[in-house]
Amino acid sequence: MLGRRGFVSSLSRYAIAAPMLRPDAFRRLFEANGYAGSAPSIALADDEEYWAQIQRAFDDDHSVVNLNNGGVSPAPTHVLEAMIKDLRFSNMIPADHMWNVLEPRIEVARRRLADMFGCDPEEMAITRNASEANEIMILGLDLKPGDEVVITNQNYGRMITTWEQRARRDGIVLKKLSFKVPPPSDAYLVDLFRNAITPRTKVIEIPHITNLTGQILPVRDIVRMAREKGITTFIDGAHAFAHFPFTRDELDVDYYGTSLHKWLHAPIGTGFLYVRREKIKGLWPMMAAPPEMDSNIRKYEEIGTHPAANHNAITLAAAFNQQMGLERKAARLRFLRDRWAKRVTAESDRIHVLTPLNNTHACGIAMVNIDGIDTPKLQQYLWNKHKVFTVSIVHPEFYGLRVTPSVYTMRDEVDLFADLMLKAAKGGLPAAAGA
Repeated sequence: MLGRRGFVSSLSRYAIAAPMLRPDAFRRLFEANGYAGSAPSIALADDEEYWAQIQRAFDDDHSVVNLNNGGVSPAPTHVLEAMIKDLRFSNMIPADHMWNVLEPRIEVARRRLADMFGCDPEEMAITRNASEANEIMILGLDLKPGDEVVITNQNYGRMITTWEQRARRDGIVLKKLSFKVPPPSDAYLVDLFRNAITPRTKVIEIPHITNLTGQILPVRDIVRMAREKGITTFIDGAHAFAHFPFTRDELDVDYYGTSLHKWLHAPIGTGFLYVRREKIKGLWPMMAAPPEMDSNIRKYEEIGTHPAANHNAITLAAAFNQQMGLERKAARLRFLRDRWAKRVTAESDRIHVLTPLNNTHACGIAMVNIDGIDTPKLQQYLWNKHKVFTVSIVHPEFYGLRVTPSVYTMRDEVDLFADLMLKAAKGGLPAAAGA
């Protein structure tokens, strides 16, 4: 395990400037790692003493229970402070400090993310979120009228909207597939896409993990099946990166977009776009870049004036996750998921979890509903009356609360959520619930 001296040395190799790193920035994480030693990830998943140290790295509001970390997550205190420090430094003389001093440090973030994802830094573009990364893919590929694109009706709404705009504007044909919740097998999903392909199919776009039920799709199998038929596959990884461990080569993807303000705990307004080197020239940027940048991954970053502070702090967020360990993190998230989900389904036959409770097809995200209880009213009741924050999902084919704890979530917080769900299943909601 990397010690304090080795870790600080590794940061220096990535050219982190001294003003960005408080002397005690990782103290909580070092204390936790010192306590954990070489214990396997699964052994620490339910160790509240270890995770209490991680929790103290965040400015957590203990008056509420935040179970919507899938939407956007808070950043550790030292990550937030690094961004604020850079914003203040930039504000002194923006034309110099922002453009000449801070902006070049984007290369540090690029190298760190490429290292985590397992790609060449020259294939890694820094974006503001997954939507921007995915819209670069969707809008940047040349397509002709009549060309077919296959997606699912569980793709993220903004991505569906973007494809629909291309259909209206460019005359492409958009095919939306429906699949069972939860799917019976990976082979079922691969066959679903295989059977939708025609000679006119050019693109498949899928989520790595759905933002609705938290279902992890068999990305590698779908990508390889499509590639054999000459079809491009775009992967929306908004909820996947730093949620559970994987690399580019394990997925075998050519294109991948994600947000970093969800599971990496980077500042709000950060994401990345991966494009395999030989594919860069053929994918247009969303905002114009000069022709000499045609094969340069940085053409996707030509977005005009923007703050450097947000993306520079990515480096510290990435280091925080790498020191914590993604295997350890995923084990904790699955422990929290199983603790509430298995309890409520065991104690009430009115409560249903629509997410697989295993280690391969889901991680921290899970969806749950209660027979006979309106999901939006249940969400409002939990928040308004008990300050437990979840997300109400009402899809044409299913419904439920999306529940996403994080590494700072404590066991008693998911226990409270389970208590309230069982109480609602047994006695219903108060007449004024959601008012």
